[in-house]
Amino acid sequence: MKLSEIKAVLPALSELQFLMPSGVKVPAHFHITEVGQINKKFIDCGGTVREEKAINFQLWEDGDFDHRLGAKKLLDIISLSERVLGLQDLEVEVEYQSDTIGKYGLDFNGEAFVLTTKMTDCLAKDKCGIPAAKPKVRLATLANESASCTPGSGCC
Repeated sequence: MKLSEIKAVLPALSELQFLMPSGVKVPAHFHITEVGQINKKFIDCGGTVREEKAINFQLWEDGDFDHRLGAKKLLDIISLSERVLGLQDLEVEVEYQSDTIGKYGLDFNGEAFVLTTKMTDCLAKDKCGIPAAKPKVRLATLANESASCTPGSGCC
């Protein structure tokens, strides 16, 4: 979800909710402690230099059970961040504390923001020796093909 999409959704929300990928609600007393832009420059295992940029929200919750962050307040925080930091309209990723800092994508289900899982991947499979996926073959098909093989047909 891009920052502009979040800004478009916020004015219509009466309650600001975030859900974990499992559907469990992030406690209602969460804070968004950071809004920023992450610029990552790196080299992959194949030697290609790459750059990634994303907007980052850091969600945090602690013992302040009376705190509630509303949609308007988040919109104000985003506006301030855009003005002061010059944020671009990029995909938003969310950091949220569990056993360690988790990094999530963000989606919206019509009522709540949903943290989505992110996976690592090799970006240079063609250069670093990772074999291409083998085609899946149905054994039943192979049995039928071998049954139709006759001597001298060249199939064996």
